[in-house]
Amino acid sequence: MSIRRADTLGGKAAVVGIGATEFSKNSGRSELKLAVEAVGAALDDAGLTPADVDGLVTFTMDTSPEITVAQAAGIGELSFFSRIHYGGGAACATVQQAALAVASGVADVVVCYRAFNERSGRRFGSGVQRREPTAEGAALGWNLPSGLLTPASWVAMAAQRYLHTYGLEPEVFGQVAVVDRRHAARNPAAYFHGQPITLADHAASRWIVEPLRLLDCCQETDGGQALVVTSVERARDLPRPPAVVVAAAQGAGRSQEQMTSFYRDGLTGLPETGVVARQLWRSSGLAPADIDVGILYDHFTPFVLMQLEEFGFCGPGEGGAFVAADALPLNTHGGQLGEAYLHGMNGIAEAVRQIRGTSVNQVAGAARSLVTAGTGVPTSGLILGADG
Repeated sequence: MSIRRADTLGGKAAVVGIGATEFSKNSGRSELKLAVEAVGAALDDAGLTPADVDGLVTFTMDTSPEITVAQAAGIGELSFFSRIHYGGGAACATVQQAALAVASGVADVVVCYRAFNERSGRRFGSGVQRREPTAEGAALGWNLPSGLLTPASWVAMAAQRYLHTYGLEPEVFGQVAVVDRRHAARNPAAYFHGQPITLADHAASRWIVEPLRLLDCCQETDGGQALVVTSVERARDLPRPPAVVVAAAQGAGRSQEQMTSFYRDGLTGLPETGVVARQLWRSSGLAPADIDVGILYDHFTPFVLMQLEEFGFCGPGEGGAFVAADALPLNTHGGQLGEAYLHGMNGIAEAVRQIRGTSVNQVAGAARSLVTAGTGVPTSGLILGADG
């Protein structure tokens, strides 16, 4: 694996099962229970049993340890377990870790999971409250005295510079919100099912931190999502069409911080996403024109536009016009703005559905899905494709 050359992971592993709880604002049960329900649903979807599983991958910001999930889900011995750091930036990297384990023979069947009560319990959107002293905390400490206390405030700094640089107005961000909610309105699993919005609705929503409005900010969700990864060879004997891992990558940029990388040369792009993009294109041999569906991490709308630009779908400052033109089917599940905020894991599940041909907003002939993870932090990405 190198940022300077193509890797050889592609085509060796596949996502063969997806499962989730309902998405709500008050689950009424523990995060462990949510994780176990999602894992069980994903294994059922894959046609596998807990006894088949020998690996688990999750996030560092998770209260359900791998061994506890294994015990509660009826999984036996584990030969592989791993955790990825940096919040939503970990999402696609969980699948990458699982694929690496499968491709190297360290594990045969690996389940990636994420479960939290993010609305009724810990609310990530509330920002910094109590924190133990760490190097990461010291970086945040440069900005907290200025009142930059929440994720929305950190993103607003970059969003304001983006608008200024390209001579745009905040309404350009509304293009993402409208597309996401249009898709969510047709998705029965989405929290905002049946509730599309217009650009006028976006413009009328209240300011959170200028230039971000309420409808520029993702939801807070209780729920769980799990994904099952195994070898492509084994996948072909299972009941569902596999979503092959065509390429997977992680990326951190120069002068990288968590959401507060304000001392870079510029604030109008996402260098960590650029690292991931270059690796995905290099290793897959694909280009933006080869992608049928984009599932882009949308905790805040401005960073969706910047991701499109970093991946080369359009030029700098052109992301809003690109989305408005429907040039790429985007977040067909409704995204984190419309379906649920599961740190991007539900987006990977939607990419799998598109490859299977089972999405409620199915793109005809979809054979390749691009998925991204959290932005503004060290991040990750995937290209999933049809077998053969």
